[in-house]
Amino acid sequence: MYDALMRTVLRHVPSEPAHRAGFALVRAVGGAPAVGPRVAGRLAPADPVLRTRALGLDFAGPLGLAAGFDKDARGVLALGRLGFGAVEIGTVTGRPQPGNPKPRLFRLVEDRALVNRLGFNNAGAADVAPRLAALRARPVAGLPVLGVNIGKSKAVPADDAAADYRASAAALGGYADYVVVNVSSPNTPGLRDLQQVEALEPLLTAVREELDRVTGDRRVPLLVKITVDLSDDDVDAVAALAVRLGLDGVVATNTTVSRDGLRTPADAVAALGAGGLSGRPLAERAQAVVGRLRARLDEGQTIISVGGIEDAEGAYRRIRAGAALVQAYTGFVYGGLLWPSRLHRELAALLRADGFTDVAQAVGVDAP
Repeated sequence: MYDALMRTVLRHVPSEPAHRAGFALVRAVGGAPAVGPRVAGRLAPADPVLRTRALGLDFAGPLGLAAGFDKDARGVLALGRLGFGAVEIGTVTGRPQPGNPKPRLFRLVEDRALVNRLGFNNAGAADVAPRLAALRARPVAGLPVLGVNIGKSKAVPADDAAADYRASAAALGGYADYVVVNVSSPNTPGLRDLQQVEALEPLLTAVREELDRVTGDRRVPLLVKITVDLSDDDVDAVAALAVRLGLDGVVATNTTVSRDGLRTPADAVAALGAGGLSGRPLAERAQAVVGRLRARLDEGQTIISVGGIEDAEGAYRRIRAGAALVQAYTGFVYGGLLWPSRLHRELAALLRADGFTDVAQAVGVDAP
């Protein structure tokens, strides 16, 4: 139904209203008490070759939904029932914020890409927390691994960023299976400056301390999300910091501000204005970053690869380069309702064809 809706209606509707309509349909189908479990029975990853152990957690399949799709944790169960092994909600900020002025989300269909300058529009950590608490209070079949992506509130000065992230960790960390510190969106002024090691280290240390405080004996894995636009030297510096701090992993990579190599006419791209580009154009660089990180992180540290994953072959290349888990956003937008289930099914065939009995055996076999 989603696929037909995208082909006939949603592609002609402005991107943000189309996203809301599509997401409402996902929640209606996947979240319905009578229909949702049957959906999960057909679409959730069930092949044992897809089972993945990472971050100390068990994933039914390595494909997760990247942050940005379900900002306020309104459809976690429904999305899991479509076949995602994990759903990363957010980005959630310490304070509620409306984001940037509309329009702020655009499709580049020729490039299978999106441009967004949403600006961390979300209801804030205090609003999201009760929904996560409700999910934990009544475990149901089909609930995916839950990641929580936190970012800096726009109104908070850079000097107070650590306290802002700490507040979000305090509100949400107790419900998360893992937490991601997002310092890589181009749509919050000054945020990417926090990727510099001298700013990033105290921030990550503060979040780790807060997570340990609120969760007690249950250690919640902590990762940092970096941009595809980092230089090789900066990627190396983040990897060294991750090793030094004992981070559980790195999410690589977020959107790009580059507009190089697009098929969409340059004047049409320019007319859309600023924002982060996601989708197919990121694939080559995102793949390279995975390999670079895998060569520099400790063996036990997890890479979650995101950026330009459109099909099982692309996901498989990231796994063989060193990513234990992969995520998608734009690929799902263009692929439709059945896309996550189809990708997992085709990925299982690729793993078996190469003689692997689980995902872990394939991770990093092509790493430099």
